[in-house]
Amino acid sequence: MKSKFLNAPLSAALKEQYAKKTMRVIKGDTVKVTRGDHVGEEGLVDGIDTRNVKIIVHGVSSTKVDGTEVPRPIDASKVEITKLKLDDKRRVEKLGEKE
Repeated sequence: MKSKFLNAPLSAALKEQYAKKTMRVIKGDTVKVTRGDHVGEEGLVDGIDTRNVKIIVHGVSSTKVDGTEVPRPIDASKVEITKLKLDDKRRVEKLGEKE
């Protein structure tokens, strides 16, 4: 049920190529943060927390009081997918090229 909340909008180029507006984010996709403190940062998706409906993006982190860096979970709706990981055959079939 919570899986549907892990959808993120596609970039303009991907929208035109695949004729879809949103896609579920998976580990390995490249995303760009569009809202919040880390606006404009781009990185690979390192992990997905389905329980809390958040994604972990490589390079997006917060600094704790003791100085250590910890990954900053981000809501999937606050990112834009810029590059898709197309290793999964089912995902490629679901996308389908625009004719």
